[in-house]
Amino acid sequence: MNDLVFEIGLAIALIAIAGLLSTKLRFSVIPFYILVGMAVGPHSIQWGHFDLRFIESAPFIDFLGRIGILFLLFCLGLEFSIGRLIKSGRSIAVGGTIYILINFSLSLIFGWAAGLPLLEVLIVGGVMTISSSAIAAKVLVDLKRTANPETEMILGIIMFDDVFLAVYISILSGLILNGSSSLGGVLMTALIALGFMLLVLVIGRKCVPLLNRMLNIRSNELFLLVIFALLFTIAGFSETIHVAEAIGALLVGLVLAETAHLKRIEQLIFPFRDFFGAIFFFSFGLTIDPLSLGGAVWLSIGAVVLTLIGNLVSGMWAGRNAGLSPKASVNIGITIVARGEFSIIMANLAKAGGLLQIIQPFTALYVLILAILGPLLTKETKHIYRLMAPLFKRSRWGQGEPKKKEVTSES
Repeated sequence: MNDLVFEIGLAIALIAIAGLLSTKLRFSVIPFYILVGMAVGPHSIQWGHFDLRFIESAPFIDFLGRIGILFLLFCLGLEFSIGRLIKSGRSIAVGGTIYILINFSLSLIFGWAAGLPLLEVLIVGGVMTISSSAIAAKVLVDLKRTANPETEMILGIIMFDDVFLAVYISILSGLILNGSSSLGGVLMTALIALGFMLLVLVIGRKCVPLLNRMLNIRSNELFLLVIFALLFTIAGFSETIHVAEAIGALLVGLVLAETAHLKRIEQLIFPFRDFFGAIFFFSFGLTIDPLSLGGAVWLSIGAVVLTLIGNLVSGMWAGRNAGLSPKASVNIGITIVARGEFSIIMANLAKAGGLLQIIQPFTALYVLILAILGPLLTKETKHIYRLMAPLFKRSRWGQGEPKKKEVTSES
């Protein structure tokens, strides 16, 4: 196909069909978007003269997908406020540390046990540690769990992940691409990432009165232009200082959640979130080559099992430390089990550095399995908790009142 507009139109039609099918079957829509993207991606099979592969439009669809990540994280930020995060600051820092330590340690042991060289082990560590903020945000919205008490911890771990990612990519880029990485450069990257996030939150909260006046605009057109300007400018700038643009979008959402215009922002922005979010998952499917996955099946399955265990243990530990109930703690570990955009970044770094080719199909299959399994398991956390209930009874955890009052919509 050479007509860009026609390809985009077909892509949207396929996404709509996938969404209708998932609704009919009562499954999470995310796996359907990914699988339909794989079916028509540049790596899929050409059926004679009938070529449905999305080749010409793939770069443009990928860009639309990046916009989808921004809207997903921005809208997730709107569900909270800076004040709520500050109150939970200590528990979030402890929970994020627990999550990183457990999952990163297990992933390094897994890479070493698989017989991979040192650099490949470090790449696998990054692939298996960082959860997908886009998938987590989509799942929380779809299941109407944004008001749940454990969602603050989930959001905090996502932000904590990004600080870790900024430092880790800096280290690996130096080791793989440049052959070295100075301690000073690593520390500077970490300080810049952390400082930027704190600066946006502090200044944003101070500027709420100014934002209230600035957003007092009658025209919806001009109102959206101002919101989009804030969103894309800050998200884009964050990327230039090695903080993921998605986290920049999350920070903007957290700031604007403090304003008096929150309801109007949500009403106007949510349709953009739903549209571009669907394109993101479709674009992710376009990047996966189905024919390259066979050689990494067992390695990927082993990694998936280890990730499920690591996430469940770290989620329960982080939740218990924060005073949450066992049910809420199970929700934490399962909700952020999906891997996605950040794992693909790590695999691309391995490819750029000329590391073992097995890293690419391993990452693709690992991410695909968890991108499908994560939303499905999150929907069934109630049943997972029931299966684990005897363990909680023996440990006497959750028999009393939790430290935090739970307000759940669908636990």
